[in-house]
Amino acid sequence: MDFEPSPRARALRAQLLDFFARHIHPSEARYAEELAANTREGRRWTPLALVEELKALARREGLWNLFLTGHEQGPGLRCVDYAPLAEVMGRVPWSAEVFNCSAPDSGNMEILARYGSEAQKRQWLQPLLEGQIRSAFAMTEPEVASSDATNLELRMRRDGDHYVLDGRKWWVSGAADPRCAIFLVVGCSNPDGPRHARHSVVLVPAGTPGLEVVRPLPVLGFDDAPHGHCELRFDGVRVPRENLLLGEGRGFELMQGRLGPGRIHHCMRLIGMAERAFELMCQRLHERVAFGRELARHGVWHERVAQARCLIDQARLLTLHAAWKMDVAGNKAARSEIAMIKIVAPSMACQVVDWAIQAWGAAGLSELTPLPQFLLAARALRLADGPDEVHRAQLARIELARFAGASVPGGGD
Repeated sequence: MDFEPSPRARALRAQLLDFFARHIHPSEARYAEELAANTREGRRWTPLALVEELKALARREGLWNLFLTGHEQGPGLRCVDYAPLAEVMGRVPWSAEVFNCSAPDSGNMEILARYGSEAQKRQWLQPLLEGQIRSAFAMTEPEVASSDATNLELRMRRDGDHYVLDGRKWWVSGAADPRCAIFLVVGCSNPDGPRHARHSVVLVPAGTPGLEVVRPLPVLGFDDAPHGHCELRFDGVRVPRENLLLGEGRGFELMQGRLGPGRIHHCMRLIGMAERAFELMCQRLHERVAFGRELARHGVWHERVAQARCLIDQARLLTLHAAWKMDVAGNKAARSEIAMIKIVAPSMACQVVDWAIQAWGAAGLSELTPLPQFLLAARALRLADGPDEVHRAQLARIELARFAGASVPGGGD
């Protein structure tokens, strides 16, 4: 197994770290100030000028579309090459957009690059690759357990040369962004068909009659502006048949193809987030004195620091292994590895960030550090892209199937 990034990837990582040192970390305070100013002026969902400025710089320096493997407009990286770059981006939650590597656009671009028609690529993929528009993926629904994608009910019926969509979606990330120009919508096109062939994915342009952004949805009390997550209503939304992606009844296949790489990206960003939280924790332990000595000299913190180091490195190695497996064998063959990292990485990040907050005391709950935002993001990712329970069940089924009907030496009766 070779987890070693290519020379090209190592050079990009060094370049990315330098960009963070020069532009991203020094801009964190300005980001917060711009967002606060937009809020005061009633423009909370307006894209920040800072991010647009940094995007232009990143593109000039060749740090653009780094996530896009196997496409002529990407840098030609493997999954195992991109993983360390995603880790760097995880250190600042809003930074991925600067490099045109943020969700949900990255997953949507991969779908369009892999499955889109030439006309769809010209109309939607190219502007996304250029960073001119943004997009959203509408899958989750309020009335059904959407962790089982075969439950999805939004009706998608044929009417001549069009599809007509009726139903609701929620937790549609990016839908509040005024630059969101296209929605990739999962609908039930054949309710009487085989379980995994009932759904299709169709492209719905923003502004299509009958499509309504109902409301933004706060996450643990925070609205995650200017990106955000929204509830949508589809009331007789008509789109032409040529807006169908891949083929009718192939939505489940398309969703699985999208989620594999996205889980690698999410997990590596979580590792970057946990690494920064770990650094903040250790710095604070050396700075604060309690009961006559530095916190770093109290035994309870020795235990937590050691455990955090183990948890982060274990998650990193698991994720690099999953990325390597995807590169050499494909997404389907890496199902177990992808399930493992999605189980491990969010819980690891939740624990490490929680310890970091504890080290900072009450200050760890405030805006003085990014730790509250880290905790929110890590907790949300125990649900996004499939909850822990679904990944554990899938992993268990795969492992148990290996032993079905086989005797285990020394296992007894």
